[in-house]
Amino acid sequence: GQIAAMKAKDSATANVIKMIRTKVTEKRTAKGFSGEVNDELYKEVIAAYKKSLEKARVEFVKAGEKGVDSVAALDHEIAYCQTFLPQPMGEDEVRAAAQAVIGAMGEVSPKMAGRIVGAVMKEHKGKVEAALVKTVVESLLAE
Repeated sequence: GQIAAMKAKDSATANVIKMIRTKVTEKRTAKGFSGEVNDELYKEVIAAYKKSLEKARVEFVKAGEKGVDSVAALDHEIAYCQTFLPQPMGEDEVRAAAQAVIGAMGEVSPKMAGRIVGAVMKEHKGKVEAALVKTVVESLLAE
């Protein structure tokens, strides 16, 4: 039991590492890539990969019983990816960031929600969930 689980977990981790390396190589060899392979690039690749895992997870959850094993495997991969990424900002931090953006803009209207969300996302790249930012911004504009 335990040894098999450890081996399974290790192979899952090995798979994630392999996937990330492959994706970094793809990016590095892509046309027009002139940057360098550094932590930033890795973080970008890992964040994008984590997003795709999360999308897949939603589908497996919908599949019910048939998807249970896959969901467990994806949870492991998502958690592993997360260890390399900045912890996502909590609601209070997102609210403060949104208030700062709104404050800098001066006059705002609910029509500007998209612009404000975009500004917060750009300023805190990789550290904020778009859905949370949208919810917080909409509630601030409704006040």
